[in-house]
Amino acid sequence: MSNNLLYVITVLIWGSTWIAINYQLGDVAPVVSIVYRFGLAALIMFAYCRFKKLPLSFSAKQHVQLFAFGLTLFGCNYYLLYNAQAHINSALTSIAFSTLMIANIINARIWFKTRIPSQVYFGGALGLVGIVTLFWPQVSNTEFADSTLLGLGLCMVGVMFASTGNMISIKNQHNNMPVLPATAWGMLYGSLFMFVLALVQGQTFNFSFTLPYISSLLYLSIFGSVIAFGCYLTLLTRIGAHKASYATIMFPAVAVVISSVVEGFTWDVYTFTGLALMLAGNLVVLTKPKRSKKIEQAGPLTEAVKS
Repeated sequence: MSNNLLYVITVLIWGSTWIAINYQLGDVAPVVSIVYRFGLAALIMFAYCRFKKLPLSFSAKQHVQLFAFGLTLFGCNYYLLYNAQAHINSALTSIAFSTLMIANIINARIWFKTRIPSQVYFGGALGLVGIVTLFWPQVSNTEFADSTLLGLGLCMVGVMFASTGNMISIKNQHNNMPVLPATAWGMLYGSLFMFVLALVQGQTFNFSFTLPYISSLLYLSIFGSVIAFGCYLTLLTRIGAHKASYATIMFPAVAVVISSVVEGFTWDVYTFTGLALMLAGNLVVLTKPKRSKKIEQAGPLTEAVKS
């Protein structure tokens, strides 16, 4: 599957999951819904890997790494973001989470000495300005009280956990651990961690036998977790974490379009301007830079090592 298709699938699916998440909120505690989501996703992914005869056996050392992968990306990350939304609105959550690109740029430099082209910084800046502009009507009316600052703090810590999980995924692939089997184990460990956390908190493991809850759970598990994470984590190694994570800036753009159809969202000058900046930033980040003469003479192998 081409990188462009993987990117489009990631953006479209994760940009639409906000609808499903809304149907998850209610009778079932968020932490319990996360257990169900990633537990089911792990089972589906294990079954797929078994069907495709992909290797599922890893060494004890690799399982430690997979546990850290699951804890950061499928456990702490989601737990903190869900708790953050209890203190801040969805607009601030979207803006805060879009900083994942910045976190990935920093961590990619620290973990793998990745050189980031100047166009990525420029495109990322355009995207961040775009997302702030898009949500400016909601943000401008926000009072930055202690509760708001707490929510932003939780969200930013969640972003750092997500970025760490991204880096571990890249490391997994560098160590020849297949994406899908590694992700299956990571989701299982993340689900188990959330299960233990829910027990410690005294949460009730109830279930809502309603069509909205069940259908949204299936969508989040199959599309939002198995397919979207499979595509995104593959992109991390193929095009780099700094480029793949621009998808987090594009999610709100998809959400706004869907909201226009489903909820009758009315577009204004902030909507058009914000989306235009986000799309422009997307083009800047993902456009291949012109090859210099030195790189052309060095050949594709040298270029791949430097990227």
